Formats: sequence, C-alpha cells, structure tokens
Amino acid sequence: MTSHVVRGMALASMVCGVLALTAPDIHAQGRAAAEPAVRVRGFGEAGARTFTASQSFEAVLGSKSGVIFGAGAEVLVGRNLFVSFGVSRFQKDGERVVVANGEAFPIGIDTTISVVPIEVSAGWRFTDPGRSVIPYLGGGVSWHKYKETSEFATADEDVQFTKPGFQLLGGAEWRASRWLGIAGEAAWMMVPNAFEGGPTSAAAAFGEDDLGGAVFRVRVVIGR
Repeated sequence: MTSHVVRGMALASMVCGVLALTAPDIHAQGRAAAEPAVRVRGFGEAGARTFTASQSFEAVLGSKSGVIFGAGAEVLVGRNLFVSFGVSRFQKDGERVVVANGEAFPIGIDTTISVVPIEVSAGWRFTDPGRSVIPYLGGGVSWHKYKETSEFATADEDVQFTKPGFQLLGGAEWRASRWLGIAGEAAWMMVPNAFEGGPTSAAAAFGEDDLGGAVFRVRVVIGR
C-alpha cells in the first residue's frame, strides 16, 4: 500500500513538473493567438470633403465641400504595417451655370454631381504596448469617378470620367475594446488634370483641373 502511495506521489510530482515547464509555452501560444501575424478588419466611415476646385464647386453646388460616406477593409501585418482598401461617395445637387468674366450665372437647370474615390493605401501604425490610442501615417493611390448629370440633358451632354490620383493621410485610432476601434483621420487627395480639356464649363472657365482636396473622416473599425 505504501509503495503505491509513493509511486502515486512521484507520478504527481512528475506531472506538476511537466506542467510547470510547459506553462510559459502555453501562455506564449495564447498571446500569439490573441495577436495573429496577419489580421483583417472592416470599417465604415463618415466625414466631409472639401474640393481644391473651389470656384467650380461653389458655382454649381453653392459650396466647395460636402458630406461623404464610405466603407472598406484593411490588413494589419505584424504590429505596425497596414494596407487598406476603401470606397467613399460624395453627392450633392446644384444648378448648371454659365461663367462670363469670372462670374457664374445660374441658368435654372438642376444638376447632380457625384464623386466616388476608390483608395488603396499603406502605412505605419505607431503602436506601444499598453496604449489604447494608436497614431498612424500613410499614403497611396486612388481612382476618382466623377459624374455630372443634368435635368433635360441627353447622355452626350452629361459628364462622366474616372481619373487616377494619390493621397497622403494621418490619424489616430482609439481601441474601445478588443474588437472595436474608433479612428479620426485627415487626408489630402491630389487628382491632377482631372478637368483638363474642359469637360465641364465651370471648371474650364475658372481654369481649375484638380479634383482633389481635403478629407476629414471618422471610422468605426470592426476587428482586432
């Protein structure tokens, strides 16, 4: 009986020793599972966009800025590198104008302008263990689909084109929880020669050809 007890105690000691030795590895595996090397996250966003071609947009829409909505996804590689893909939309109603001597005259024809940028960006997140706010910087390329439709206009009279551009961006993300983040971001977009050739009378008259501008947006991020 005593020998069985001794053997049982020895076996228990061996098991405890093995568990003690493997415990750090188990915790390390848990940390690795908590932060995979590659993470995919989704986001929705809302904000405002101000156009560089301010005179053209103010003449037709009454303002050089407006509200935007969008969504997208991003891939985090390690703790710092990110690659993001996003699509947003600006749309506003206005009135067609005729420009003479630098002054715009409305002609009573309703028009709608929409701009849909498709952005691909990459950048660096300045992470710090224990900090819930993560600043970041980045840049990338984009494609901007411009569409201007007017009341009573034929298909040939409406304007539609897609032009390439690029952007610089920066912001900060607050990690509200493990799976939820709130980010504020500012970006500067450049779309040179977008109106080159005078596809719209206002842009040609004012000598403006850049479809870029400043963007300010708030994102709700779903994912780790």
